Amino acid sequence: MRHNLDTVDRIIRGVVGIWLIMVAFTALRVRRRTTAAIVGIAGIGLLQNTVTGFCGFNGLLGLDSTEERCDDC
Repeated sequence: MRHNLDTVDRIIRGVVGIWLIMVAFTALRVRRRTTAAIVGIAGIGLLQNTVTGFCGFNGLLGLDSTEERCDDC
């Protein structure tokens, strides 16, 4: 599997993923199970993107933030 996320994307997804997991635990504590499940799955998905460096949705759209940019162009 080819990486399609650069370092900045991975850091942002990691922070948002951790935040969503915390929101899911909070929702679970107040007995909002559906909200907790949806937010928890989204958080786990973002953390999976962070660990692997690959986002399937970006792959489907043809987006790749790891491409080297030409500063001289």
